[in-house]
Amino acid sequence: MSEEEAIHVADVSEGIGGDATAEPGSPVELPVVDVLTGRSFITGKSGSGKSNTASVVIENLLSNGFPVMIVDTDGEYYGLKEEYEILHAGADDECDIVVSPEHAEKLATLALEQNVPIILDVSGYLEEDTANELLLEVVKQLFAKEKRMKKPFLLVIEECHEYIPEGGGMDETGKMLIKVGKRGRKHGLGIVGISQRPADVKKDFITQCDWLCWHRLTWDNDTKVVGRILGSKYASAVEDLGDGEAFLMTDWDESIRRIQFHRKETFDAGATPGLDDFERPELKSVSSDLVGELQSISDEKERRESEIADLKQELQKKDRRIADLERELEEARDLSDMADQFAQALLGKAEAPYRGGGRPPAGDERLGGTDDGDEGQSVLKSYDEAVAATEESDADAEAETDAAPGPGPSAADGGAEVDADAATGDAATADAADVDATAADSADEPNPPDDVDPVTRDDVAESALRFDEAIELGTREAVIDELRSRIESLPELSRGMLRHYRREGASDPVAAHIDAGGDGDSGHAYSRHRPIRRAGLIRHAGRGSYAYAVPDLVREAYADRLDEAQVDEIVRAVERVFVPSAELDYPPDAAPAEVGDRAPAGDDEAEENTDTDAADGDEEPSAPTDAGLSDAARRFAERSER
Repeated sequence: MSEEEAIHVADVSEGIGGDATAEPGSPVELPVVDVLTGRSFITGKSGSGKSNTASVVIENLLSNGFPVMIVDTDGEYYGLKEEYEILHAGADDECDIVVSPEHAEKLATLALEQNVPIILDVSGYLEEDTANELLLEVVKQLFAKEKRMKKPFLLVIEECHEYIPEGGGMDETGKMLIKVGKRGRKHGLGIVGISQRPADVKKDFITQCDWLCWHRLTWDNDTKVVGRILGSKYASAVEDLGDGEAFLMTDWDESIRRIQFHRKETFDAGATPGLDDFERPELKSVSSDLVGELQSISDEKERRESEIADLKQELQKKDRRIADLERELEEARDLSDMADQFAQALLGKAEAPYRGGGRPPAGDERLGGTDDGDEGQSVLKSYDEAVAATEESDADAEAETDAAPGPGPSAADGGAEVDADAATGDAATADAADVDATAADSADEPNPPDDVDPVTRDDVAESALRFDEAIELGTREAVIDELRSRIESLPELSRGMLRHYRREGASDPVAAHIDAGGDGDSGHAYSRHRPIRRAGLIRHAGRGSYAYAVPDLVREAYADRLDEAQVDEIVRAVERVFVPSAELDYPPDAAPAEVGDRAPAGDDEAEENTDTDAADGDEEPSAPTDAGLSDAARRFAERSER
């Protein structure tokens, strides 16, 4: 390229600011090197011809084989493809290739190394940040490559006030464009800024330009800028310029000329639509190999995005699996705690009749127990000990009868029997304590003193029967009070979930939570499900289901010695704290049709029965009948009578 090469873009026109040395109509030429490597500013109000001026300059450069890159913010430069093979890159389907910031280096390489003219159309990007990032990366790559190549190249920026505004802060893109304006010339990278509002463009950029074109401006703030830079006479004359007419100010000849720019030769895609039919001309396409190079970048980007999406999906699956495992682990811990508690209860029950009775192990808080010495021992444990002692007495009596039939046992034999009873049983009454003391003394002395009355089997049997009745009454109150207190301590939603399990028999926490008035969130359901599970009121039934367990607790409290009618009576007494009265008189899993019009058992009657039982427990029990005795006590009485 010769330093003397120039492009003919306009002719001299008449009026204020005309060149006195040239006749109107004389050609106006711009030196190619100064245009490609310099800094320029083209301005004018909408419709004054500023975009046409830029297109005329670009057409002349392309016709002479000089590549440019146009940053098109309005999508109006694709008409150049009518005449020139130029790459149209952007975000719209009508572009030759859809590009993103990942294409920046390749676009700079095509422009500088392969001399490919490029329209970088940023008008189609829905996200402004994406368009800014694309422009920033492209300009960075151009600047970096030009430092090494030193090749004349022109960058045209439409609506430059959006990137390098006068007021407000600039982002990284604007700072990069200012850097090109200040330092790009020494590397061969020129820049042209185009704007319809010179007052809004940063003055540091305008004042550093080598050549400026001022088309018609009418707004007061804009004409003041013309007055400060060109002079006051031009500030008033700029309002009267015709379409395509401008004041051209150039540094290379230090002149200001009034000129008329030529009309662009390619399709004017930025023209205001009129009433005539819009007919888009046939546009030239670029090489398929060229598009293929850029498409490979797009394909690689899509492949990476697809892989990232797959990895994110896999990660979400693993996160869900981790959450499920953590929930299962929490359930397993709860079940383990329940198993430990159950094992401790069994261990405590097995160790309860330890020789001499006494207090239960520390921390053993079984159903109905207290912590106040001998009187505070578990009622359930005492009941089991009494039955075990009675059954052991039966076995000893049978063995004694088989071994030494005769008129009656000796004092030593009888004392040993009673001692065994006292060692395994809990001395819960004064009579039982007397029997134990007497029996122990008799066992230690071969011949008991004459002033000690002998202890007969009838005495032991009668004492055991009274003990059994007292324990049975106390156990019923203790069981009911304990289970009621567990239920009353539950949150309202948890009690509602317990009613659901009572009604359904077996169900899952989410269904119970919804039935109780909660939502379908599994986290909420399991958090409200945990108190009733830890209280032992429901039990795991397998495969994520749980079953109503209050009847089982009652059976376990009585060691399965009660028949179902007695279990149901105690269960109903417990359920009055959380089950409506209408549901108490029929089985938990009964269908509505099975209930019919039966009136439910009233709370008053149940309370009266409970009060009566409690009162009976405080008074001396009446003579027991066989129906009121436990199986073990009855067997002991029958054998004693024989």
